Amino acid sequence: VEEYTINLLSHLLPLEPKINYFLFYNAYHKAKLDYDWLNLPNVQLRDFRIPNRVFFALARYLNQPQIDKLLGGIDVYFNPHFFVAPLTNQSKKVITFHDLSFEHYPEFFSWRKRFWHKSLAPRARAQEADKIIAVSQSTKDDLVDLYGLAEEKIRVIYSGVGEEFRQLSKEACQAVARKYNLPASFILYFGTLEPRKNLVGLIKAYEIFRANPVATGLAPALVLAGSRGWFYDEIFSAAKKSAFAHDIKFIGFVEPADKPQLFNLASLFVYPSFFEGFGFPPLEAMACGVATITSHTSSFPEVVADSALMLDPYNYDEIAWAMREVWQDENLKNELIASGLERVKIFSWDKCARETLSLIKSLI
Repeated sequence: VEEYTINLLSHLLPLEPKINYFLFYNAYHKAKLDYDWLNLPNVQLRDFRIPNRVFFALARYLNQPQIDKLLGGIDVYFNPHFFVAPLTNQSKKVITFHDLSFEHYPEFFSWRKRFWHKSLAPRARAQEADKIIAVSQSTKDDLVDLYGLAEEKIRVIYSGVGEEFRQLSKEACQAVARKYNLPASFILYFGTLEPRKNLVGLIKAYEIFRANPVATGLAPALVLAGSRGWFYDEIFSAAKKSAFAHDIKFIGFVEPADKPQLFNLASLFVYPSFFEGFGFPPLEAMACGVATITSHTSSFPEVVADSALMLDPYNYDEIAWAMREVWQDENLKNELIASGLERVKIFSWDKCARETLSLIKSLI
């Protein structure tokens, strides 16, 4: 959500100088925000210092304090996620829904996460919105099927891929290689370490891949990049018990500025997630010229299309087969790289911003 919000605002706010924007956030301690678009003459930043738990309780149960009234009146309130937003009936509401993974796979979330999702009442937030942005047709279908929303209330607006994700020379990436002590040749996963990402399955598939006589001689490492989420103990346990534990490397949090170089250094990107509303990492890898393997579930078929190898995330043999095919077949690898570079061109933050602005203006 953070990545979506920052990228969208940076492209949305400069589009029409005649539209005035109030950027609202609540935090007990003043946040340090350093973005050029905050200095635009049509942008005002309003921060409230109410303790978050107090603000949430007031908003959730009393519909107070009404944000539009505090701001002196607004035409449209845009919410980049289904957070609770107390408003009067005078303002139109637009909400972005990224996915409903918590409805499909509650077992993949901690009790705290499940409680948080329930307390936000996403169905109620969706029903009270005037318009909803879904980041994929898959998410729109879920909103219609699970929440009973009218299709015409929801518009699919794809997110973008940052321009920083592009092909770089190996020389330009060596500082990042040294910083994270990366092996010379590796298969990459990038994302949060949590059950929904199917990392235990990836480790098992990697074991099958490495056990193959042809692949064994190549000996690529498996690099798992990203912060710890929840229920990650099983992931570390699977890696520790693996016969190839010495070639499975966790590098933890990656600085945003280092991500393009990390992708460029990878020989292959594998993202066998069970469910995604959009899925940034496969597109970011493709934009960096890396052959990509992902799942055939949820939004992946519409987002990556035939520019990545898609497979059953529950079938470890199939994942291993795909890894082996791309690793051994240089022609297939080059075809995926070329196709991926073309595919990502349709995912632009500028396009996302213009379509979002069009939707907002339709309510004024």
